[in-house]
Amino acid sequence: MKCPFCGNLETQVVETRISEDADFIRRRRQCSACEKRFTTYERPDVSFPSIVKKDGRRIEYKRSKVLGSMSLALRKRPVSTEQLDAAVERIEEKLLSLGLREVASNRIGELVMRELKKLDKVAYIRFASVYRSFEDIDEFRALVDEVRK
Repeated sequence: MKCPFCGNLETQVVETRISEDADFIRRRRQCSACEKRFTTYERPDVSFPSIVKKDGRRIEYKRSKVLGSMSLALRKRPVSTEQLDAAVERIEEKLLSLGLREVASNRIGELVMRELKKLDKVAYIRFASVYRSFEDIDEFRALVDEVRK
């Protein structure tokens, strides 16, 4: 594995951990040249369904997009990286279990909202306010009231 800091090809695994649900392996590595440490994740390579956008375009699923949008909603919230990774894993498991070749982007948005609602109510409201494109304050208030219940 190439060191992301200095580009050296000689790195050594110093610690290996299997995730709680055994879906991926986390490895801590150390570069033999600069001695810096970094983390890699080993996951099975699976085919996710294509994502159908609102305008009809089809794009490939990218974990980084889901992770990025959830991270933005969770910014400065008390949710650990491990909790976020587990939530993304659950979304991916659901996508794979659907057994479909194509999934509408709004379905992924709903899966993200469901996970955020479990993780952090403020992040859920942040994401929903952008995702649902509220037209007025009453729609936003209804969402906040729903979360309070």
